[in-house]
Amino acid sequence: MGWHGHLHLQYTRDGERTVALDRHHGPLRVLQRLYPEGEAICHHVLVHPPGGIVGGDVLDITVEQAAGTHALITTPSATRFYRSAGEVARQNLVARVAPGARLEWLPLETIAYRGCLAENRLRFELAPGALMLGWEMLALGLPAADEAFTRGRITQHLELPGTWLERGTLAAEDTLLLDSPLGLGGQRVLGTLWAASGEALPPALRQALLDAAREVMAVHPLNAGAGATSPDPTVVVCRALAPRVEPLFGLWRALRARWRGLLWQLDEAPPRIWRM
Repeated sequence: MGWHGHLHLQYTRDGERTVALDRHHGPLRVLQRLYPEGEAICHHVLVHPPGGIVGGDVLDITVEQAAGTHALITTPSATRFYRSAGEVARQNLVARVAPGARLEWLPLETIAYRGCLAENRLRFELAPGALMLGWEMLALGLPAADEAFTRGRITQHLELPGTWLERGTLAAEDTLLLDSPLGLGGQRVLGTLWAASGEALPPALRQALLDAAREVMAVHPLNAGAGATSPDPTVVVCRALAPRVEPLFGLWRALRARWRGLLWQLDEAPPRIWRM
């Protein structure tokens, strides 16, 4: 039998302040809510005290943002999908972002341990006028510890309903996908970063986001395995492959800093937990 945890995050506006309320059941908690950029932007740090997700566990996260709120959600450590005895471990996120609200979904990496059976499902419902920045980083096995991903599988599902759907399963036995130059090319860390709107981005802004991403990538060590595209007028997407999490995290931070300035005229303001 596994855990079934649920965390409901609700953001409302009280004058200039983004007010955060949370309700939880099971092993999901809010570690901190901080306002390092002033009352308009709430930095939220989520924790999972058991430390990992095993077969049979289900973790559900729901985010509800009212108009005019700005929430930055991150984690203090990696999300770990551990070895399974046969059942699938699942993490599900549904975020509903109202007109004029801003969401930054910035968790640290997801680690798929050898032998895991996992599904990580993310769905972002953006109303017209809503904007978001998000990223995902996935490590297959523990490259730094030479623990190869030789068994198991993980399915990643990223969705902006009606606009963009990315769903793929990475299985350890699919060596053609993992090692082919047309697949992961032997890399075991991959990431997706995106900026999205509930309505079409202005063409000039959309092009500026693409240009900024390509400019940052051009001088980064991961340049050969990184790219930026815009599959729909409402979204700009970057993808990258890496041998370790750290260079990918550095690239995503640099891109987020540029995009945050273009979208909202805000500085990077990295969450304090990233420095610990």
